[in-house]
Amino acid sequence: MQLHPSLLRGLKELGFTRPTPIQADAIPPALEGRDLLACAMTGSGKTAAFLLPVLHQLMERPRGRTRALVLTPTRELAAQILESLNGMAVHTPITAAAIFGGVSMGPQEHAFRTGVDVLIATPGRLLDHLRAPYAKLDGIEFLILDEADRMLDLGFLPDIRKVLKLVPAKRQTLFFSATMPTAIATLSREMLRTPATINLERRSAPASGITQAVYPVQQDLKSSLLIELLRRGEMPQALVFVRTKHRANRLAEQLVKSGLKADRIHGNRSQPQRTAALAGFKAGEYQALVATDIAARGIDVEALGHVVNFDVPAAPDDYIHRVGRTARAEATGHAFTFVSPEEENDLRAIEKAIGKRLPRVTIPDFDYKARVAGKLEVPIAQRIAEIRARKAEERARAKLKAERRGKPSAPPSPRGQSSGSSRGPSSGPSRGPASAPARGPSSGPSRGPYAAPSRGPSSGPSSGPSRGGSSSPPPRGRRAR
Repeated sequence: MQLHPSLLRGLKELGFTRPTPIQADAIPPALEGRDLLACAMTGSGKTAAFLLPVLHQLMERPRGRTRALVLTPTRELAAQILESLNGMAVHTPITAAAIFGGVSMGPQEHAFRTGVDVLIATPGRLLDHLRAPYAKLDGIEFLILDEADRMLDLGFLPDIRKVLKLVPAKRQTLFFSATMPTAIATLSREMLRTPATINLERRSAPASGITQAVYPVQQDLKSSLLIELLRRGEMPQALVFVRTKHRANRLAEQLVKSGLKADRIHGNRSQPQRTAALAGFKAGEYQALVATDIAARGIDVEALGHVVNFDVPAAPDDYIHRVGRTARAEATGHAFTFVSPEEENDLRAIEKAIGKRLPRVTIPDFDYKARVAGKLEVPIAQRIAEIRARKAEERARAKLKAERRGKPSAPPSPRGQSSGSSRGPSSGPSRGPASAPARGPSSGPSRGPYAAPSRGPSSGPSSGPSRGGSSSPPPRGRRAR
């Protein structure tokens, strides 16, 4: 495909032997410098399709200035693209960096200042940097939008328009999207100039190498069914998608309690936690990785055999992107969907979108009528009540601590002296160690060396107020020293 020899060497070491259909269609026009509009399914090899022509053209460019920008919707996808780029460009001088949230901005600022050749960024964190004077995009010659429809779903469209105002109008733009909704089609017309188009008429569907099946089961028995499948060895390793972060935490906890190795990944986990969980899953340390849809387009696991839709996705496109984590780059894989009676309507919408009815499967010897002791998901009303009770308890403890700190304690009395108060106006107890005695005569018998001195000498029967007690003000016409 007339790529630079250093790139071909890297591809050979990665095991690339022939281009996938999207690569064969996209790379030639991109090498010619044309804009590109491609509708590419998940797992089709589109990352190499947009990276290789850009890397080839960057080979002859001088270093020290950022010339290519890749925009992606998620942190995981940005990290994945960076990893792929480093593998392809291992024998070239090309440098790259990922810009996304959840990690320190320091190394990312360094990437801006040194002028790495390629930046791979999520829109939000990129705009955070662009508020600073060190971040410039005026040298961009290549702009790539990956998973444009997902960025639309996540509300990044306004951010993308802001970025477009900061990059040069004269550039090559490569636009990739798994689906082509109206808003994305409009954006592509604004960004592209007479682009080469690929697969725009393609119907969104899972890859042909995916074996799909449906497991009808009651909602409360889904956890038991998943544990049974994992224990039987029918799924050596599975990526499990759930609907919410709370369900991801609870399901991962149940899997671990049952003796299985599992972890979870979702938006509430820190970036180091997400990175560690994904790295452990790729290394085979976990049988199951429980994930929300935030990871559906950011996880690339080599030879992942099984994807489980623990919860039926509400949108057919989400189903396609979930199951696209397996059977990548023309491999084969399995996608199982657990369907409860209340999810049948969502399943029918998916079957209508992909154009076929999925086979139903039941597991021999599995008790589909068993009673479950604890439910996977605590009702939201109960969770809110528990949170409110915990907050009220914390407030009560804080109030009690504040009262204890503010209440003065009685000072210890020297041996042989009474700790009672004198008849005259007395000074309050000192908060600290013993103070020097007052210069003037005392206004009453002293409590001992721990009595707080008055602020000035006594003037008549009453002295000035002390710090810890109260006393009468000086008579009118006379001034306390």
